[in-house]
Amino acid sequence: MKRIAILQSSYIPWKGYFDIIGKVDEFVLYDDVQYTKNDWRNRNRIKTQSGAAWLTIPVLLKGRFGQTIREAEIRDRSWAVRHWKSLQTSYSRAAFFPALGPAIRNLYESTAEERSLSAVNELFLHALCGLLGISTRITRSADYELSGDRTERLIRLCEQAGATTYLTGPSARAYLEVESFAARGIDVHWMSYAGYPEYRQVYGPPFIHEVSILDLLFNVGPTEAGRYLLSSRREEVA
Repeated sequence: MKRIAILQSSYIPWKGYFDIIGKVDEFVLYDDVQYTKNDWRNRNRIKTQSGAAWLTIPVLLKGRFGQTIREAEIRDRSWAVRHWKSLQTSYSRAAFFPALGPAIRNLYESTAEERSLSAVNELFLHALCGLLGISTRITRSADYELSGDRTERLIRLCEQAGATTYLTGPSARAYLEVESFAARGIDVHWMSYAGYPEYRQVYGPPFIHEVSILDLLFNVGPTEAGRYLLSSRREEVA
């Protein structure tokens, strides 16, 4: 029995993304699909004194319509300095910023010269999983042979990875052909993001769930962060 999840890479994603990673045996970064503007691929939110604010990695778009996530290149290398300064300003008073700040700063410094958005996302993902104690194997869609329509590509990824269960997010209900998975002997499970407990965020209420995992780490620390993820893991069988 092997469980797999397949998601597009995202920049410093929220806690739900890591919940899915922690529940499977293999997590595939699905970066051979079209890059989408104004999405989570190159940006995420943090909590500031004025509320939620975006941190966005600038990506080259002109003349690149139809590019895949793996092909997307970063336009401005100064993004890492700007993002670190924003994090420092917003979270310097958070309980675990003094302990985690140096490691996160080093991460930004080490990725500042990287041109590939996908590579940056993957580097952050490995580092953040390490802090959270998540040891799931992370692979790339490029490691597999892709063919067919949207559903067929996912099924073939699952088959090549030897998966018997495919865990996916609730938004996939709009397009996923569950019967096609069942016909190939693959069970589909749906992740539920309902019921996440609140924790003490800097700047007080209102509490904001839809922010980067860095918010959770800086506020409660790596050890306690795992409890917030584990406490809300629910899924449904299709």
